[in-house]
Amino acid sequence: MLILDANDLRVLLEPAAIRDALADGYAALTEGRTHVPTRVMAATGRGLLGAMPGYVEGVGLAAKLVTVFGTNAEAGLPSHHALVTLFDDQTGVPLALLDGEVITEMRTSGSAALACDRLAPADVSILTVLGAGVQAAGHLEAFRGLRPWTEIRLANRTPDNARRLAARHEGVTVFDDIATAVEGADVVACTTDAADPLFDASAFSGTHLSTVGLHLEIPPQLLDGATVVVQMQSAVTTPPPNGPVAVQGLSDVVELGEIVNGSHPGRRSGGERTAWVSVGNGMEDVVTARLAYDRAMAAGMGRHLEM
Repeated sequence: MLILDANDLRVLLEPAAIRDALADGYAALTEGRTHVPTRVMAATGRGLLGAMPGYVEGVGLAAKLVTVFGTNAEAGLPSHHALVTLFDDQTGVPLALLDGEVITEMRTSGSAALACDRLAPADVSILTVLGAGVQAAGHLEAFRGLRPWTEIRLANRTPDNARRLAARHEGVTVFDDIATAVEGADVVACTTDAADPLFDASAFSGTHLSTVGLHLEIPPQLLDGATVVVQMQSAVTTPPPNGPVAVQGLSDVVELGEIVNGSHPGRRSGGERTAWVSVGNGMEDVVTARLAYDRAMAAGMGRHLEM
């Protein structure tokens, strides 16, 4: 079995390749060529362990184990830890064990970037990323090459954290005030765990919104009249944490796979507002893990563990 750690994955995977793999995966999800059960969880009182298995026809079979312990910050630890195991879909033999934190970071930000690429007008120029954690870092990387941005803004509820993140990413301007960072932005990507909207609806006049948090990072009014894009239609009826709070009960949403395969036009006009609302899907782990595995085998990377 091949072992791929965080450093291996950051060498093997780049945003454009992840977007391409995810595009194929989303088409498969919409067309019924996957089996992705609802995640299951075991709660401990301090946190939870989630299991996310998935199968994508012609790609592979994988499962992610992820823990979420919100109090870890008190011990100086990340709140999320994860492992992904890739299996041979013909024999069930384990093929690889991969760092699940990096896979999650890259596939989540990659899906948001794919949605932005398929939905945002070609002439957008100002991007605002809200947050300063793992996903904010992933979004800065994943979104950078999508458009010829003239300005990339970063804001967080704790500005000092945003400044530390921006120091690692060239060309990023930190705003101390979230509302000011949103004003005039064409695209706003939210990456926090905020339970309440990060800004007032009146602050946003752009064309594309993105949220990958479970809760309600964005003002719900901004979804009114917008083309709301989700991973699966079931997102509107599946209660949190398997479905995003923001889309519960909505009657009209579009699957990203419908836009990828051409069965839905996506954006219909330049001034239309679009929104990507996501909480993650096991398909994303399968296709990203398979991409990393195939590239590692071709390049002779990683280390092997005898089973």
